[in-house]
Amino acid sequence: MDTWQQTLGAGPLLGIAAGAIALILILVIFFKLHAFLTLVLVSVLTALVAGIPVEFVVETLLDGFGGTLASVALLVGLGAMLGRLVEASGGAASLANMMIRIFGEKRAPFALGVASLIMGFPVFFDAGLVVMLPVIFAVARRMNGPILAYGIPAAGAFSVMHVFVPPHPGPIAASEFYGAQVGFVLLAGLIVAIPTWYLTGYLLGKYLGVKFPISVPDLLTGGEVAGEQPKNPASAGTVIAILLIPMILIFGNTGTDMAAAAGLIDADSLVVSVLGFLGATPIALLISTLVAMWALGTRRGVSGSALDRTVEGALGPICSVVLITGAGGMFGGVLRASGIGDALADSMAELGLPVIAACFIVAAVLRVAQGSATVALTTAAALMAPAVAAAGYNDFQLATIVIATAAGSVIASHVNDSGFWLVGRLMGMDVATTLKTWTVNQTGIAIVGFALACVLFGIGSAIG
Repeated sequence: MDTWQQTLGAGPLLGIAAGAIALILILVIFFKLHAFLTLVLVSVLTALVAGIPVEFVVETLLDGFGGTLASVALLVGLGAMLGRLVEASGGAASLANMMIRIFGEKRAPFALGVASLIMGFPVFFDAGLVVMLPVIFAVARRMNGPILAYGIPAAGAFSVMHVFVPPHPGPIAASEFYGAQVGFVLLAGLIVAIPTWYLTGYLLGKYLGVKFPISVPDLLTGGEVAGEQPKNPASAGTVIAILLIPMILIFGNTGTDMAAAAGLIDADSLVVSVLGFLGATPIALLISTLVAMWALGTRRGVSGSALDRTVEGALGPICSVVLITGAGGMFGGVLRASGIGDALADSMAELGLPVIAACFIVAAVLRVAQGSATVALTTAAALMAPAVAAAGYNDFQLATIVIATAAGSVIASHVNDSGFWLVGRLMGMDVATTLKTWTVNQTGIAIVGFALACVLFGIGSAIG
C-alpha cells in the first residue's frame, strides 16, 4: 500500500465520498439492508472506485475494521459486562433512585450530565458511555421517560470533554502541533465545554426526548425487567465506588503522563510504568468488571454458573453494536487511505480565511470526509501549524486556536463515524433518527464551541 499514490484530484474524490455516503443512506433507510452489510459493501465499492489497487483493497478494509475493533470491542464488551452486573444486581436502580431523591425528578437528566462531565475528564468517550449506560437506562426506566432525554445529556457530556479538554488525545496532539501550553488549553477547554454541554447536551436532549419519544432499549437486561428487582439489591454507594474505579485508574495514568511530560517525575520510573499499565482503559475496565463480579455478585450470594450467565448474557446483545461500529471504522479507513481527506484539506488551506476560522473549517472538512474526530483534529493541526506559528499568537490565543480546531473536528457525525453507529445502536435508534439527534448534537457542539473559542480569542487579543 505504501507504493500506491492517489492520482485523482479533490473534485473527483469529493464526489466519490458524497456518492458513497448517499449510497449508505439509501441502502439502510430505503432498502432496509442491514447496516453491517451496507457498510462492508460500500467500503469495497468506494475502495475500487477511488482507485485503490485490487490487491490492496482487502488489506485496507481489514486495517480500518481491525483498528476500530481494537479500541472498541474490548471496551464495549467489558463495559457491557460491567453494565449487566450493575443492572442485574439492582445497583443501577438504587443509584437512579438516589439521584432522583437528591436532584429531583425534573433534574435527573441534568444530574446524569454533570456526573458524565466529571467522569469524562479522564475517561474516553466510548468507555465512559458504556460504563454510565446502565445508570442512564435505570433512571430513564424509573422515570418512565424517553431514553434521549437522559442519554443525550450524558453522551454529550462525554463528547465535549473528549473533544475539548486535555488529557484526551486530540487536544493534546493539537497543543503539540501549535506549541500551545496544555494548562491554558485545559482552562480554555473547560470554559468552552461546560456551557457548550448545557446548550447542546442538556437543553437539546430535553427537546429531543419530547420530539423522539424512544423507549429505553433492552440492551443490558435481555428483556423487560421493570419491577423485577433482586431481594437484596446492591446499594448506590457500592455502585458509585465501582464506577469510580476506572475513573481513578485512568486518571492516575494520565496524571502521571502529564507530570512526566512536565519533568516533575521520571518518565521511566516504576510508578509511571505501573500506573500506565493499570490506567490503560481496557485494563481499568477489566479490573472494574472483576471487582463488580465480586461486589455485585459473589458477595451478594450470586456465584458460579448464575454469575457466569449474567456476564455471558451481556455479550449477545452488543455483538451487533461491535460489528457495525467496526464496519463504520472500515468505511472511514477506506476514505482515509484513498486520500480524500488529504486532498480536501490541501484545497481548504488555500482559501485565505482568518487563521482561527481556517483551522475550524479544515478540521470540519476532514471530519465530514473521513469520520474520525481525533484524526480530523490532529491532521488539521499538523496542516495549519505553520500558519499558526507565523501569526505570533500569545499563549492564551494559541489555546483558543486548539479549541477552535477541536470544534471543527466534531461537526456532523454521520455514517462514516464509528461513534455514530455506537451511540445510535446503544440507544436503540435507526439511522434516520440518529442523523436527526446525534448528528444535530455533534454539529451543535461544533458551532457553539467555535463561537465561544472566537470570543475567548478576542479576549486573549485584548489582554495579550
